[in-house]
Formats: sequence, structure tokens, C-alpha cells
Amino acid sequence: MKNFSLYTMDIIRLIFAILLPPLGVFLQVGIGIQFWINILLTLFGYIPGIIHAVYIIATRK
Repeated sequence: MKNFSLYTMDIIRLIFAILLPPLGVFLQVGIGIQFWINILLTLFGYIPGIIHAVYIIATRK
């Protein structure tokens, strides 16, 4: 049951990463350097923000 819960949270984070990339990063790592990098990437272009957010969610456990 624990793995199902972790899988569900990853899906929720990925949905937030697509809709609002900084929120997805915040839910994964909190407010830190990755969060601020993601805000900058999202301001420069929505797609780079999404790519960065998905990368952070996929690689950080």
C-alpha cells in the first residue's frame, strides 16, 4: 500500500508540473535553488519550466 501512495503522489506532482511547473517542483523539493531555477525557466518559456519540473520529480526520491 505504501508504494501505491508514493506512485499516486508522483502522478499528482507530474500533473502540477504540467499545469504550473514551479508548484510541482515545490511539492517535490520545497523552496530551494531548484525551485528558483524553475521559476526562471518558466518565466523564460513555459516548456523549459515543464521539462525541468518533470526532470526534478523523476530524479529526486
